[in-house]
Amino acid sequence: MQVDEIRKLLPHREPFLFIDEIVEIREEGLTARRTIRESEPQFKGHYPGRPIMPGVLLCESALQAGCLFLAVSSDGKGFNGTPVVTRMNDVKFRKMVLPGDTLDIHVALEKSVMNVHFMRAKILVGKSKVMTLSFAVTLAPEEPNS
Repeated sequence: MQVDEIRKLLPHREPFLFIDEIVEIREEGLTARRTIRESEPQFKGHYPGRPIMPGVLLCESALQAGCLFLAVSSDGKGFNGTPVVTRMNDVKFRKMVLPGDTLDIHVALEKSVMNVHFMRAKILVGKSKVMTLSFAVTLAPEEPNS
């Protein structure tokens, strides 16, 4: 699944869309991919002359991959609401991510309780693990237009 199809499922848009493609969909999760580009706006300030991908944006890429899994596991219909993160636990950063790196983002659903979905993620660059986390996502109801 390429970025045009991803845009149909996620409400995120550039410059805050951090998934380029879905590589694999499994019953319990999926693998998404993202290539980090030096032209991305965060590198103007983090850090000039030594661009390092902010950890919070690595978390965001994992969260978006988790939301994509929820969307595709709902028969590709997307969401009935806005996906929002309600919890992040056990976040561990192991290596820096630099422009030119390609992230393989693996997410898996652990369980769903009512409208809360508990997931785990790991991000690899090549065979090196760069980050792991557990998180929860819920779907906030859509508000009617005023």
